[in-house]
Amino acid sequence: MANLKEIRGRITSISSTMQITSAMKMVSAAKLKKATDAITMLRPYSEKLTELIENVSSGANLEEVATYTVAREVKKVLYVVITSNRGLAGAFNSSVIKFVNNDIAAGADRNIEILSIGKKGFDVLRKTRTISGNESDIYDNMSFNAVSNISEKIMMDYREGAYDQVFVFYNKFVNAATQEVQKEQVLPISLPEKTSGANTDYIFEPSSKEILDNLIPKAIKTQIYKAVIDSVASEHGARMTAMHKATDNAQDLKNDLVIFYNKARQAAITGEILEIVGGAEALKDS
Repeated sequence: MANLKEIRGRITSISSTMQITSAMKMVSAAKLKKATDAITMLRPYSEKLTELIENVSSGANLEEVATYTVAREVKKVLYVVITSNRGLAGAFNSSVIKFVNNDIAAGADRNIEILSIGKKGFDVLRKTRTISGNESDIYDNMSFNAVSNISEKIMMDYREGAYDQVFVFYNKFVNAATQEVQKEQVLPISLPEKTSGANTDYIFEPSSKEILDNLIPKAIKTQIYKAVIDSVASEHGARMTAMHKATDNAQDLKNDLVIFYNKARQAAITGEILEIVGGAEALKDS
């Protein structure tokens, strides 16, 4: 029979763990509200920006804006992998890392480098993959400008021919309990092909080329920023769910230990009573 003091110690330890996981759940719930508000406001802007680029490009000469739009022979690819700096979020980080590794294995003939945003992805992927950079510090001061600096470096490398394609991998926020790993092509961006029935009766001021030269870089920055914000919301949702499950599991374990403790205590008391009764009977016989 387990020592009663040992069982009491385990119950106390589990109670302390429950307090920690419950507190982490509440903190993540508060952060999740702020993150979901941000992604909810950003998504319509991103969609409208894409729609605007499609409308303008329908009447433009795409050869004039070929910097980020024309596909070229793929020799080197950049994967922007977005994870978190902290764990205790269930399969949030491992699902992205597994998806990236499977994607690399499927295209083993490609020359792929990884730009990591998040310490968890960096710590795992650097052991087996070529890492071109680590931008984990971005979470210390999250803002559009901070992500924009990373995007500008990516676009500069693309313009200079360092990479021929750029993809971003991240967890898309669906709800607090569901996150979906996404792979999106960032560069070159895809513009709609002109059709014979396309409406091109637009008058642009300034020219459509100048408009696209301004809109396309902004769209690229917005796409990467949206991926980061989506990942942040997904992280808090995953952590809140994980801590909720951890709290429930700890409560179940505590209940089992309390029952076990009561049985052990009852057995100990019964044993003491039997010893007393046995001692009394021995005194009568003597």
